This record gives sequence, structure tokens and C-alpha cells, in this order.
Amino acid sequence: MIRLIGYLFGLASVLALGVAAVVAVYLNGVTKDLPNYEVLASYSPPVTTRIHAGNGALVAEYARERRLFLPIQAIPDRVKAAFLSAEDKNFYNHPGVDIYGLGRAILVNLQNFGSGRRPVGASTITQQVAKNFLLSSDQTMDRKIKEAILSFRIEQTYSKDKILELYLNEIFFGLNAYGIAGAALTYFDKSVTELTIAETAYLAALPKGPNNYHPFRREAAALERRNWVIDRMVENGFVEKEEGEEAKKQPLGVNLRRSGSSLFASDYFAEEVRRQIIEKYGDKALYEGGLSVRTSLDPQMQIAARKALQSALLTYDQRRGFRGPIKQIPLEGDWGVPLADIPALADVPEWKVAVVLDVAADGVDIGLQPAKEGGGKVVAERARGRIAPDNMEWAYRSATADRKSTKSPVGVLNPGDVVYVEALEEGGSAYRLRQPPKVQGGLVAMDPHTGRVLALAGGFSYSQSEFNRATQAMRQPGSSFKPFVYAAALDTGYTPASVIMDAPVEFVSGGQVWRPQNYGGGSAGPQTLRLGIEKSRNLMTVRLANDMGMNLVAEYAERFGIYDKMNPVLAMSLGSGETTVMRMVSAYAVFANGGKQIKPTLIDRIQDRHGKTIFRHEDRICEACNAERFNGQEEPLVVDNRQQVLDPMTAYQITSMMEGVVTRGTAAGKIKLDRPVAGKTGTSNEEKDAWFVGYTPDLVAGVYIGFDTPAPMGRGSTGGSLAAPVFNEFMQMATANTPPGQFFVPAGMSFIPVNRTTGMFAYEGEPDTIIEAFKPGTGPADSLSIIGMDGYAPPEEILRDSPQANQAVTSGSGGLF
Repeated sequence: MIRLIGYLFGLASVLALGVAAVVAVYLNGVTKDLPNYEVLASYSPPVTTRIHAGNGALVAEYARERRLFLPIQAIPDRVKAAFLSAEDKNFYNHPGVDIYGLGRAILVNLQNFGSGRRPVGASTITQQVAKNFLLSSDQTMDRKIKEAILSFRIEQTYSKDKILELYLNEIFFGLNAYGIAGAALTYFDKSVTELTIAETAYLAALPKGPNNYHPFRREAAALERRNWVIDRMVENGFVEKEEGEEAKKQPLGVNLRRSGSSLFASDYFAEEVRRQIIEKYGDKALYEGGLSVRTSLDPQMQIAARKALQSALLTYDQRRGFRGPIKQIPLEGDWGVPLADIPALADVPEWKVAVVLDVAADGVDIGLQPAKEGGGKVVAERARGRIAPDNMEWAYRSATADRKSTKSPVGVLNPGDVVYVEALEEGGSAYRLRQPPKVQGGLVAMDPHTGRVLALAGGFSYSQSEFNRATQAMRQPGSSFKPFVYAAALDTGYTPASVIMDAPVEFVSGGQVWRPQNYGGGSAGPQTLRLGIEKSRNLMTVRLANDMGMNLVAEYAERFGIYDKMNPVLAMSLGSGETTVMRMVSAYAVFANGGKQIKPTLIDRIQDRHGKTIFRHEDRICEACNAERFNGQEEPLVVDNRQQVLDPMTAYQITSMMEGVVTRGTAAGKIKLDRPVAGKTGTSNEEKDAWFVGYTPDLVAGVYIGFDTPAPMGRGSTGGSLAAPVFNEFMQMATANTPPGQFFVPAGMSFIPVNRTTGMFAYEGEPDTIIEAFKPGTGPADSLSIIGMDGYAPPEEILRDSPQANQAVTSGSGGLF
């Protein structure tokens, strides 16, 4: 017996050694290829980039994985408690693997064997960190062994709080949400500090299987799992029983965060910022880098820009008539279901999609588009409304050849037509008929002293068209380009009182004859530069450009950033080249700020995920601005290192001349502000583009209106009639709460009375007199000198009204006539 026992003991020892050897060899093979767990120390997950307005309001978020990294100290204890209760209640006590939990799981799985139930897991939070960061999700024994070994090593290297921090920032919650901060925003549009017990418990329930607990498709399962987590929180002493019972009575309350732009009316602005960041840093930095971008956007100005542009586009479009419904749907059965599938204009929330139910001479009955629940199910409620004849009268005129105009709603709409409508008052049942305009436009508003873009409207609706007409549309600026021709002239010896001939002229080149004309035809004879710009005389501008030479004009256009390379031909002096609203506004800013070059920007500052500033637009230097305390020292001086691209006196002269455009020129009566304002209208050939660009001492804005495929907008569709009112409406709203200022007048300028027609010195009591600004060493002419005229005899009334005009001289320009 003793020998037998010894034999069995020896055999067992050999087997044990053999098993140990096999296990050792196996573990050696497994551990040899283990990933380096030390990379967790430099954890840098993809993080959401956030775009903010100038006042700090969130504009938009961009991410492939919606994640905001939170250090463990910033995560509330209640949130931690929910996840510990749901995933690993012994987290702070086990060494990486929970032996007792593993034993319980084995017993449960043995009991459930053959029942078809899914096996119960026993992975700790540490094991999940090892799997999520370092291993695959393969359901193999090798992977589980590696996971356990890595868990022990991770626990020996990192603190429990660090491991929990990694876990809570990495896990997937569904709906493209990663990490607890991203999940709180995605599911409840809240920060983690605002979450209730019920909301926290629901989020803690999701990591087990987000699709299994979808808030809309599997609401019952989601509630059951959430309540289970609440019970565990109560059981573990994290929540009082009464609080837990109250939390279980609450609905899920999921409020999904809207993707894309978060700030009303900011879609075009946000998209331009997104495009610029990708261009500067690449798409990985945008979608994974966790950048914090502070923009120059002024939310109130942005709303004003949207309103002003939309109003003008709708007014123009409605004058052209109704183009017909969006589509037709059947009214048999439940019309709400097909109506709910028609996309609305998301960024025009004032408008609703509706279906025509009945049409009569006294009005149109409509059914409004029903909402969809989170799971895509159409709600049962069917709201109705009515369009009175007065609220669709503009649609009586047909804009298409297949329908005749009418004098009542009958013939305009038919039952089943799907249209856009707008409520006359919130909550009411009376609506007006709407249609998205075909004509489009762009508006940019900028601080002329810094180049910060404060508002940007790229069209009627971003949902209708993502094409940004403020930055991407290349359009002919027409006469709004003329101030740069006149600025070049003033820099080279001309004065606002210099006289140019306004009369027919022709140019011959290569056998081709070009005969420019004034808008509306006709000519006015000799006129001053001031009158030429106020009345936007094409013939005078061409003569002036020809007298100076187009190479000089091209150099000014390129210096101001209107064109990268301008073709120096005379037609370009009338704005026949193509540029953008952004470039024109930036160029006009130079006039407004006294001749300083500015760099337009939508971005003030960019910080990386660690808070380090990697871009700052403001590059002026202030050595003493960061003083620790005030000890009676002088006020810090900000060094302005911007390039002076235009004589400040020339800038003021152009400003003064363009003030005349507003008071008595092509924009007369269109601009009504409580402060000085200067600007210029522009209209391209055949009224395909209508422009107005103008400024006050502290704000410059530009507008253009036109079809995306350039086409005539109709006689009278000029910059003065279409674009200037948009500028006026925007500026009235934008400047409503700011004190008026004055345009800066450079020291040394002289203000002398001159005759508006002859440009010569005007005696007291002389009619048609204006005070003109002159640079040192210049002044009114002693005799009438007309640029671009040979053998011209001034009319008798000029000689009679201006005694100084009794000796006419001429200065020819290449035989112009």
C-alpha cells in the first residue's frame, strides 16, 4: 500500500510538473506577444473639435467619434458610482481580476447551460480597459488569458482612478458617442454634472450593448436595464432607497443632441470654418484632434444678416410669381405618413411643410407635416391650418409657362400639392404661402480695424444649398469696383474736384471697337471725380483709367486683394472681372480704417486638446499689456504693424466721395442710419449682379444678389434697388445698440468750397457749392481743366455760374472723344 501510494504520488507529481511545464510554455508563448501596456500613459483618443462664437456660444462640433475627454476629477461621484454598480462593484478592491465575481459567473453559466441564455461575463473594468485599448474582441481563450495578464500588469502600473478615467473616456455608448461626456451630450444634451440619477443609470446601462437598449427601438429593454442599474446603486449604498424608487418612475427622457451647427443661422459660417481648418491642419486634426476654436462670429449680427438677406430674396422672388408645389402626394388614407418623409428646410424653422387638402376661392385648407418620434415613427396627431387669399396673392402670377395666372387660389394649388407655409403668428392656424427663392446672394460683415468677420450669410438656406455665395461665388462687382480706380487717381495727383469728360467714347483694338455706355445711356458733359463716383458714370471711369493706365489700376486691385492677378484691360475698370463678396468687403475695409491692410478671418484663436494656443489671428504687439499690477505706469501702447497700403488722406477722400453716393448718388434714399455711412452700388451688365458695399466708422458690410447661373434679373434690378436695402436693414439692426462715431480725418487736410460741376473754387453765395477735402499742396483748379476732351467749349451756364471758368483748358487722353 505504501509503495502504491508512493507510486501514485510520484505519478501525480510527474503529471503536475508536466502540466506546469505545458502551462509555462503556453503562458510564455502568450505573454511573448503581449502589447505594451505602457502606451496607456500617453492615451490620446480621438476627441471632438468644438467651434465657438465670439461670445463663447457653441456653434458646431465635428468628430468621427463624439468624445470629450474628462479627467477623473471632473467626473461626478454619482456617475462613477453608476458605472461601478453596473460593471464592477469590487473595482477598488480586486487586483485586476475579480476572483469572486468570476466564480459567481461560472456557477450562473453552469446553471443556465442548455437554456439558450447568453453566458454571463465577469470582466472587470480593468479587463475591459485591457481589451478595448490593447486587444481585439475575439471570443477566444487566448484573448481572455492575455486580458487577465494585462489586467494584473495594468493594476501594478496605474492607479485605480487612472484606470477608471481611461475606461469612462473610451467606452462606446452608441449613436457615435464615445466617453461619458460625449454620451451625456448626445443622449441628454447635458454636461455630466447635470445628469440625474435616472439619466446616469441609463448611460451606465449602455456599454453592455447600446443597440440592445436603444432609447426608441427598444425602450422597454432600456427601462428594465436602467432600473436594474438603479437597484444596484441602492444595493451598494450609492443612492438612498427613496431616491432610487423615484428615479425608476422617470421616463428615459432622451433628448438627442442635434448634429451639425448648434447656433441658429450659423450654418454657412460654421462650414467655412470647417473648410479652413481642414485646409490648414488636415481633416484628422478636425475630426480627431479635439481642437477648441474661438471664432469671430457675433450671433446677433448673424441673425440680422440672415433676416436682411432672406427678406430681400423672398421679396424679389415673389414678384416673379409662383413656380408650383414641391411635389404631389395622395390624400387617400393617412396623408401624414408620406408628408412626414418630405425633408423640410432645417435652418428655416419658421417654415413648415404642408399638404393642400382643399382649395376654394375664399382660401386653402392645409394639413401640416407631422413630427417623427425618435425611432422614426410618425406621431398620430394631424394639425391643420388655412391660407387666406391675401396671404398667397403673390402666387396668382405664374412663373412657369405651363400655368396661367389667376385671380384667386383656385388654379394656383390643387389638393395633394405639397408646399411650404409660414404661420402668421406663433401657435395660430393662419398661414401664408411660401416658396424657396431661385435668386440667391451673399452678405459679409466685418470689423474694418481687425478683419474679424462678424457675420456671414451664404444664401437663403444652407439646407437648400450648401454653396457659400459669400466666399465661393465668383461674381462681377460692376461699379462697386470703381472706388479703387478713383483711389489710384487720387494717389497720383488727381483731386475729388478734378474734371473728367462724360461723353461717348470708343476704343479700337485688334479691329474690335468697344463703345462703353453709362447705365441708362446718355452723358452729362464735364463732371468732377466726385460726381463721377456719386452718379457711377462708366464713361468717366473709363476715361480716367485710360488717362492713368490700366497697369496702375491692376496694381491697386491686386494690392487690395480684389484679384490675385488682374488683366489690365479697360473693361476691368468697370468691374467686369470676377471676385467674391469676402474679397470686396476686405478691400473696402482699407478705406474705412485709414489705409491699413487687413487679413479677413473667421477664426480668432485655435487651441489644441491640451489648451495650448496653436493659432492666433491678432498679431499686433503690446509689450506692457501683461503687467502683473498697475503702479501708475503709462497706458500700454499697442504697436500696429499692419502694412499701410493706401494714403490715409486718399482713404478719407474716397470715404467722403462715397458718403455722397449715399446722400445724393445712386444709393440716395436707400440708406438711413443714425451715423456717417459711405458705400458704393454695383450693377453688372444686363443686371445679372446687384451689389452694395459700404461702411460706417466701425463696421463694413457687402451684399450681392443674383442667380447662381448668372442671368438677367430684369430692368431696374440694380445695386441701389436690390442690394442697398439689404445693407440698410442689416446695418440698422447691427448698429442699434452702439454709439455712432465719425470717420477719421487725417491731420493736414484742407476743406475748401468748390463748384460741384466745375471743381473750381466757389465764392460765398455761389450755387451748387460743396465742401471738398484736399491734400496738402492741392486745391481747386484756377481754370477749368477737362480730362479726356480736346477742343471742348464749356456750356454758357458753367461760365455764368462760375466766374473762374472763363479760361478753359484741356488735357487730352490719347484722342478720347
